[in-house]
Amino acid sequence: MSNLIEVNGLVKHFGATRAVDGVSFNVGTGTVLGLLGPNGAGKTTTVRMLATLLTPDAGSASIDGFDVVTDATSVRSIIGLTGQYAAVDEKLTGRENLWMVGRLLGMRRDDADARASELLARFRLSDAGDRQVKTYSGGMRRRVDLAVSLVGRPEVLFLDEPTTGLDPASRIEMWEVTRELISEGTTVLLTTQYLEEADELADRIVVIDSGRVIAEGTAEELKDRTGGRTLELTLTQRADLERATTIAMRIGDRPVTARSDVATLEVEVGRDTEYAARVVAALSEGGIAVEEFRLQRPSLDDVFLSLTGHAAEAEADGEEDENGDDEQADS
Repeated sequence: MSNLIEVNGLVKHFGATRAVDGVSFNVGTGTVLGLLGPNGAGKTTTVRMLATLLTPDAGSASIDGFDVVTDATSVRSIIGLTGQYAAVDEKLTGRENLWMVGRLLGMRRDDADARASELLARFRLSDAGDRQVKTYSGGMRRRVDLAVSLVGRPEVLFLDEPTTGLDPASRIEMWEVTRELISEGTTVLLTTQYLEEADELADRIVVIDSGRVIAEGTAEELKDRTGGRTLELTLTQRADLERATTIAMRIGDRPVTARSDVATLEVEVGRDTEYAARVVAALSEGGIAVEEFRLQRPSLDDVFLSLTGHAAEAEADGEEDENGDDEQADS
């Protein structure tokens, strides 16, 4: 599979702050790369360089063979960008926003109108298409914002924290729309601080923190690096907890944690599922009733905590400074 996006050692400074510090990664054609990290990690700055909105201080990047600095016009013709906040004109209707972008892209009036109708239908906005965007819900605004980025049928779509501020139902709706685009072969670079979002959508994940790439791989690969599975057993009788702990520890040299408040045992079983079965069987033979049990893998939250020492959604110092410097750099 060829790489549609190639990033090599990108660096960006804002004053004394090194917002992006040698970031490198590739994105295969028709795949989704999740760029994961907390606020202030450098995700948005990286995207803005790839979208030709900022000029790198060092390193290089290309999209479909076009350099983002020397071939910026060509890059802009094949990309779409949906930022963290809706960029549509709230005083215009959804249809007018889409039509206007089509005209700015050089479409004829009839073609721009047809494309607007097509996208309104696709994003389930036809009934609201002739209403001002300021009357839309948050989820509807994000959908029309995504629709605007697709007017020109881009080969590459940058989704920069597309579900920020949305309620859970609207977030899931955006995931469904994104999956449709992916199924049609669109190459997507998704930045997010929501680990479940990366888990749901990304083929590969690059974890970035303090402007540096600290890990890369599929979600499963990253989880495997953090640790194996944990067997969680909830006992029917809390009084059996001490004896159950003794039995579980006899099975093998694996850590066992007892939680008396919820009558639960947690046994680290690694990748040995047979070991988990032996523990369950031993408890049954010992006359201990188990109400429920399950094998749990590390989540991406666990991965991020293991890699960085803090949660992925933690607010990092410098995010406002980074954004402020971005705006200043563009002015």
